[in-house]
Amino acid sequence: MGNYKSRILMDCLENLSQNESFTDMQEYIQHGRTNCLLHSIAVAYFSYSAATFLHLKLNQKSLIRGALLHDFFLYDWHDPDATHKLHGFTHPKTAFENALHIWELNDIEKDIILKHMFPLVPALPRYKESILVCVIDKICSMAEILFLPYCKEVRILYFFTQIKYFNCD
Repeated sequence: MGNYKSRILMDCLENLSQNESFTDMQEYIQHGRTNCLLHSIAVAYFSYSAATFLHLKLNQKSLIRGALLHDFFLYDWHDPDATHKLHGFTHPKTAFENALHIWELNDIEKDIILKHMFPLVPALPRYKESILVCVIDKICSMAEILFLPYCKEVRILYFFTQIKYFNCD
């Protein structure tokens, strides 16, 4: 993944980054000091890397898009707002509704977004892609809580989202 033999992750990131709401995820802290955008990029990167390393036959584009959108809830859940009290239980549905408002999602992407909080949200993931994102999300969350830095590939991908558009037309 280091030399981007596959451009699928960059292509998905470029496509989603064209929408300001997606890049607005950088405004919201997820875990520790990590914002939602960096967290989602890390989950997508490590999900894709694990799938590649394990030679899993799955829909790579859906895996990546679902991972990038799994926390697309667009609010600061740390604010003492009554609507954020049950964030762990409710944010998958909010992220799903926000994503569906902007993009067309296939069944795998919908499942990833809605079920990534299993077992906290008692809805079993239906697809291999959903299970993988669910597991990688937990690993990334623990790394963020422990303030462990992400590898340079994740930081480079995050940097590219900071450029308004990937090209300079």
